Amino acid sequence: MNRRAFIASAAAGATTASCAKGPEPSETSYAPMRMHVGAQRSPTNVEMLQFLKRHGVNHCCGYPPDPGERGYWLREDLEKTRELCEAEGVALDMVALPFLASSHIDREKRGAIMLGQSPERDRDIDHIHKMIQGCAEAGIPAFKYNMSILGVLRTERTPGRGGSLYSTWRLEEAVPDPPLTRAGHVEEDTAWERITYFLDRVIPVANEYKIRAACHPHDPGVPPEGYQGVARVLGTPEGLYKFMGIQESPYHGFNLCLGTTSEMLQDPATEIHEVIRRIGRPGKLFNIHFRNIRGKRDNFQEVYPDEGDLNMVEAARTLWEVDYPYMLMPDHMPRHADDPRGRQGFAYGFGYIKGLLQALRSTA
Repeated sequence: MNRRAFIASAAAGATTASCAKGPEPSETSYAPMRMHVGAQRSPTNVEMLQFLKRHGVNHCCGYPPDPGERGYWLREDLEKTRELCEAEGVALDMVALPFLASSHIDREKRGAIMLGQSPERDRDIDHIHKMIQGCAEAGIPAFKYNMSILGVLRTERTPGRGGSLYSTWRLEEAVPDPPLTRAGHVEEDTAWERITYFLDRVIPVANEYKIRAACHPHDPGVPPEGYQGVARVLGTPEGLYKFMGIQESPYHGFNLCLGTTSEMLQDPATEIHEVIRRIGRPGKLFNIHFRNIRGKRDNFQEVYPDEGDLNMVEAARTLWEVDYPYMLMPDHMPRHADDPRGRQGFAYGFGYIKGLLQALRSTA
């Protein structure tokens, strides 16, 4: 069997073997594939960049040095980070803001934007303006951020293959502790007011400097009445669609995690494709966390990409269908005691994505 036939057979076998039901066949015409493997592993230093490069990763989301008391990066900070990446043969395609991370509000030092506290939130938004300008001057085309109060919610880890431990969320086992955060009760209307306040002031600056702003959805979604008193409006597909309609702009979109998005759905294997199309067709996908889950909304495990309920071959094919042009990166890989820094798991994830993309290209 020649190489092309072998890869074609492997790709077909991966699709057939998956228990997940993919989308119905269509007459879609695919553009040349532009998406590629990427990474967001910190810290951004020579050791980490060489780890990425050894595993065939040529693009990354980087983490410039902590700006400290100043509160924002200068152009020089961003240029040094880009030059460090380029010296190791890795393109710096995106940076993660030094605040608006996926942390819980009770542990967040700079929570004014999500708490709706002025004038502190206006100061923080001004710092984001400065960093957007710095990205433009340093040649970094995008940044990612979260609009989170509750952080990443999980219950106890559960056992997986080879002694791995899987990050798990079972709503019926979850006990809010404390019952309320320092944010108190945050209803849907209040959450949308704070999000809109932010977008109305940040996206026009992103437009001015032509820098893409990529927001991560809430992980996971919670019941409509909220959790710890907080409604998570970016925890449903409808919330994501509403979000992308605020401040319509080619520079306003998502760092879409396929795992997090699947956690919003009752039937992730079939429903994920419609979400990708709804967000991807208007060009609102700026980064993809390419990970899999087993389960559904309110009850799931984060597993290795080849063993979850999503058919990742078909998920990648749908991303290709909407002409997604940026990074696919592993995220939240299972843990193991022999792998305390998580590098084995991520190396597996990089290889999985590269092999999948190679197979798709070869069978185009």
